[in-house]
Amino acid sequence: MNDATQRVIREAAHGRLHFGQVVDLLMQAGVESYVADYRTQRTTYYLTDGDTFSLDLPMPDVDIAQDFDDAAVQAAIRGAQQGGVMYPEFKKLSRQAGCIGYTVWIAGRHVSYYGRKGEIHVERFPD
Repeated sequence: MNDATQRVIREAAHGRLHFGQVVDLLMQAGVESYVADYRTQRTTYYLTDGDTFSLDLPMPDVDIAQDFDDAAVQAAIRGAQQGGVMYPEFKKLSRQAGCIGYTVWIAGRHVSYYGRKGEIHVERFPD
């Protein structure tokens, strides 16, 4: 993976952009999906050419709830979609809702959010 692609991924990962901007940047860099794992505090990016790239994922000082609260996860998502919740706050809210991480399927245009017991909430990209 070249340095330019790594720079784009780092720019997208820093948490100051809205989700749509992040997806646009990553798509341009050739990322087809990425996994944010709250438990390992890492994000791994998967490129269309087979390369991968992982970064540390700073976490708020909030425990992941034991139970998955689908409605609270959806509320955090809506807040982010409306621009009122930026990524640091999203991580806090989704952890409090029992989310252990998520996979963004750029090519498939949806995100899968996971709970401790295998629960999954699938959120399609807004059009």
